[in-house]
Amino acid sequence: MSAKQQLESLIRDFQHKRPLRAGSLIITTYGDIMHPRGGDVWLGSLMKLLTPMGVSERLVRTSVYRLVQDGWLQTEKVGRCSYYSVTGAGLRRFQQAFEHVYALGTDDWNGSWCLVFLNQLETETRAKVREELKWLSFGSMASGVMEHPRFTRHELVPLLQEWGALEDTIVMQTQPLEQRSPRALRRQVKESWNLDELGFRYKRFLEKFRPLWRELSSNDNLNPEDCVTARILLIHEYRKILLRDPLLPDELLPGGWEGRSAKQLCRNLYRAIYSRSDEHLANLLENASGPLPGPTPGFYRRFGGLIEENAANNGAIVAEESA
Repeated sequence: MSAKQQLESLIRDFQHKRPLRAGSLIITTYGDIMHPRGGDVWLGSLMKLLTPMGVSERLVRTSVYRLVQDGWLQTEKVGRCSYYSVTGAGLRRFQQAFEHVYALGTDDWNGSWCLVFLNQLETETRAKVREELKWLSFGSMASGVMEHPRFTRHELVPLLQEWGALEDTIVMQTQPLEQRSPRALRRQVKESWNLDELGFRYKRFLEKFRPLWRELSSNDNLNPEDCVTARILLIHEYRKILLRDPLLPDELLPGGWEGRSAKQLCRNLYRAIYSRSDEHLANLLENASGPLPGPTPGFYRRFGGLIEENAANNGAIVAEESA
């Protein structure tokens, strides 16, 4: 099979998902593509961008309307055209996850935990905050208590204020001990997060995208538009898994953790196709002033640097398979 045939298989797999969560896919496109180019885009451009994945114009319209109602997007009308951008609140909700997508690794863990006590919240607010924390990959330590090894109290306080829960939520940052009791911590981690399910999802990601990676080294017939579609599907599928991953330190993870290979595969695929995808995006995306500007310098720092790696794509393609 060629790379194009592998991409067609990925598209079919996406189209068969029920329900087809176009809103989540749109958030992916804003985080990966639109935000580095100013974040404001014409609705017609967005429709053209998602058409190759089988997302109809009607579904795009319905989805962006819901994203506006939910506070993710904001709209501006210029004549008969609608332009959409991410709200400040929406950006804060997913920015951290996107930063983890493009990072090569994570900082060393110092043994500290962020603990959030929700027992003093009203029932409806508690349920809302709990779901928001789960979305940020917090685990459930006990009834009414959430935990995270990398989130800090400083990062969480503005979010709690935004959710209207700051005054009735207790947030604590533990102090690390010299002896971390890894056996006890591993047991607690297993109770707080479903690592078996998370590992399975990483495994499925590898099974889905490795065939495309292999074909890029021997039968790469993707055009720039194909590369845009492949890039969106790649980041979308990887982001959905990463949202549930607390990025635990190696000492608390099972042996042979699939998340490491998934990160490497995502990085290598992105580096192999991003340049061609940008060719198509430069001609496709518009805002009220005309074509969207090129990506900001920060974009090229993704995955440890894009420009240098793209110059040697062909030589790098075997790296993931030998890792």
